[in-house]
Parts: sequence; C-alpha cells; structure tokens
Amino acid sequence: MALMRFLMIGFVAAVLVACGDDGSSNPVSNFNVGSMVDERDGQIYKTVKIGDQVWMAENLNYETENSFSQPNRAKYGRYYLWSTAMDSAGMWSMNGKDCGNEIECSPAYPVRGVCPEGWHLPDTTEWKTLFTAVGGSSTAGKMLKSTSGWCNSGSGNGTDDYSFAALPAGEYFGGYYGSECANAYFWSSTEFTSSRAYSIGLSFETGGVYLYNALKYEGYSVRCLKD
Repeated sequence: MALMRFLMIGFVAAVLVACGDDGSSNPVSNFNVGSMVDERDGQIYKTVKIGDQVWMAENLNYETENSFSQPNRAKYGRYYLWSTAMDSAGMWSMNGKDCGNEIECSPAYPVRGVCPEGWHLPDTTEWKTLFTAVGGSSTAGKMLKSTSGWCNSGSGNGTDDYSFAALPAGEYFGGYYGSECANAYFWSSTEFTSSRAYSIGLSFETGGVYLYNALKYEGYSVRCLKD
C-alpha cells in the first residue's frame, strides 16, 4: 500500500505541472565526465559537464540531520527534507537560512544548501537549462535516466546518453521509503508556497521530465550543480 501511495501521488502531481517546452531544441553533442571530492567527509562523486553546466552524476550522500538512507541502498545516496537541502540552519551558507516547512523565505541565489563548497542546489531555471541542453523536457527523462534499475526494464530504463545516471531512488515520507524503481525525485531551491517547493520528477512510465510542487517535508534526492 505504501508503494502504491507513492506511485499515485508522486506521479499524478508531476503530470499536473509538466515542464513547458516542446522538446524541439537541438541537444548538445558532447559532454565531459570527471570527479570531485566532498571535503567534509571525503566522498568522491562522478561529475558530468553538459553544455555550460557541470553536474554531480551521482546523488548526494552527505549525512546530516534530517537526511535518510535505505539499508543496502548506498547507490541511491541520501534523501533530504527541503529544509535540509536548503541548509535552513545556516551551517554552510546563509543564502538558504530559515527556508523551512511552513515558512516562506526569500533565498539569495545561488543557494549552496547541503551541497559541498563550490557547488549549489539548482533552481528551476537551472534544471530547465539542463533539459534544453539534452533536447527538451519531453525526451530529457529518457536521456538522463540510468540504463538499468527502473521498473519495466524494457521500456522503463533510460539511455543515459549524457552519463547523468538518474537512478529510481523514489522518496522518503513519514518513515517509509516508496516508489523505488518507479520514480526519481530531485529538489530544486525554488519555493512554491510556505509548505511546498519545486521538485523534478522522472518516471519509468515516460521519457519526459516533470517540474511540480512537493511537500517540503518529503525526502528527495539532491543533485548539486557547480558554481
């Protein structure tokens, strides 16, 4: 029942607020892979440069308060509440301080948030730049999803043409992990209301990507973007 709840609520919300471009832009023809070290805990992450942006090619796995991880699922990284992703406590930067649940805020961009020094939590405009770079939101999901691990592997997996390797980590909500293999959710630093913020969604059921507003106390994955 928990899994079905996540599948229904997460995907329906995404469908209601799909990204607006028509996927007609020309995708970039090259990308460059690399790596970086999070000096806070020594973890090494793959990175990829797509167009003019450099992204983490793995989900953030930095352990801090109000972050969660599934046993035996280290590949998925950790799940963060929006307040944690924004660093509402101001541990590393003041740009997202006091951006929490049931609190409207005006962050100073870019918001480093929970990301390593020199990186930040991308806003919705930066996510849309990525989608445009890989051909548009109607096909970006297929291009960015990993080539294995998704439900209905024959059609659910992606082609991972740019080594972004979006994994179907699902989400954490109310003490439960749900929609593993079905969906990937990534926080943005853009607020919607005092109780909701914008998130990016990918599904095994479609090759597109979706921008929608999610409850701030849900636990989603984080992909950091280089400053």
